[in-house]
Amino acid sequence: MEKDPIDFKRSLGLIDSTLIVSGSMIGSGIFIVTADMSRNVGSSGWLLFTWIFTGIITVAAALSYGELAGMMPKAGGQFVYIERAYNKLLGFVYGWTVFTVIQSGTIAAVAVAFTKFTAVFIPALNPENVIFSIGSFSISTSSVFAMGSIILLTYINSLGVETGKWIQNIFTSTKLLALLAIIVIGIAFGTNSGMLQQNFSNAWEAVSLGTDGSVIPLTGLALVMAIGVSMIGSLFSADAWNNVTFIAGEIKDPKRNIPLSLFFGTLIVTTIYVLCNIAYLSLLPIQGSPAGQDVIERGIAFAAYDRVGTAATEVLFGSISVTIMAVLIMVSTFGCNNGLILAGARLYYAMAKEGVFLKQAGELNKNQVPAKALWVQCAWACALCLSGTYGQLLNYCTFGSLVFYIITIVGIFILRKKEPTTERPYKAFGYPFVPAFYIVATSLICLILLIDPKTRMDTGMGVLIAGLGVPVYYLTRRKKVN
Repeated sequence: MEKDPIDFKRSLGLIDSTLIVSGSMIGSGIFIVTADMSRNVGSSGWLLFTWIFTGIITVAAALSYGELAGMMPKAGGQFVYIERAYNKLLGFVYGWTVFTVIQSGTIAAVAVAFTKFTAVFIPALNPENVIFSIGSFSISTSSVFAMGSIILLTYINSLGVETGKWIQNIFTSTKLLALLAIIVIGIAFGTNSGMLQQNFSNAWEAVSLGTDGSVIPLTGLALVMAIGVSMIGSLFSADAWNNVTFIAGEIKDPKRNIPLSLFFGTLIVTTIYVLCNIAYLSLLPIQGSPAGQDVIERGIAFAAYDRVGTAATEVLFGSISVTIMAVLIMVSTFGCNNGLILAGARLYYAMAKEGVFLKQAGELNKNQVPAKALWVQCAWACALCLSGTYGQLLNYCTFGSLVFYIITIVGIFILRKKEPTTERPYKAFGYPFVPAFYIVATSLICLILLIDPKTRMDTGMGVLIAGLGVPVYYLTRRKKVN
């Protein structure tokens, strides 16, 4: 009987790794979250500032992670970094939070977004089409289709990293080209129409826009709080860039290619996100009215169902915009989920190897991929699709995700003291200033999320979910001792 291979196959180059970074980042957020951000800050200048600042701290984090990736070029990424800099407990709590909500919950949410826009072409997939129900629990055709997409992508990735790589490269390249087309056409159209100039006539007059049409001027601390809350949307849209570190065991020359792919991937997405928002501002007024009768009257802030991308393309292409945007988001979310599914399983593989996850998840199949870890992840993500709570869980863990980024980057300072002689093929750019900037900036954002009435409840739940990992860790350790 042929034995399972004991190591990963290094088959991903720099371009593959960069596309995994950018493809995992771009899902459905860029087409939606700008509406809520516009209601929070109400001006073009502060909206773009929020996106640019998000991009700066994301790139700063990626530049800092490069040092850790070069030191520890093996599967597991952030879990490995945290465990080495701190201890097994904190590493497990991170892995626990990623598995229970951050990764699996994002996979579920992205699958539902994929289904939602597939329903434009197949109305039977609308969530109101329930096929089974008991009390408050129900199963709809949309949830079944969402689970089916997760199962399909899991199966594809179980066939080998090469298969998953080609899915990622094709879908990521397609959505990048589509977004560039919207940017170029939108900015050209808006420059001629005068909409961009109109939006920038009062670029720095920040206001909070109520769904009832109320307008509240923002200055000083109120403006700082509004920007912090707005960044939930932009940070969510720019997240998952660290997923490439999970698959370090399958990347060629990882000491070079992981740091470079982190930098290039985050820089590409940051640039596209800022330009995409400029395109929105070129096509739609930023404020608008909740009672508006068309996309121009409703503006960015009150786009129907927050679908800013659809509203912007409607200005360009008319009624066919719904179809165009549905196809684009289907491509975007399918490619995004492929990257999330591919990467997530490698984290659980690394945890299993350290004895803090299901033992079977630490095995590779004949295609040299952690198939059992893939299927465990698939099962939990599908359960979240059925639970109907994954959207709220994602909100809960926004805070937790940021905290673990901070913890990881603080680990650079710790490891510089603990292991001064360890080889570092790549050293954190601008050390200690760039890593320190990220730590300070993100800590301030976390503080805002803790004290703002709009977010502190979800933030508290995020802390609780992560904290549950502590007793789980000690319970599992006790069973192993016994």
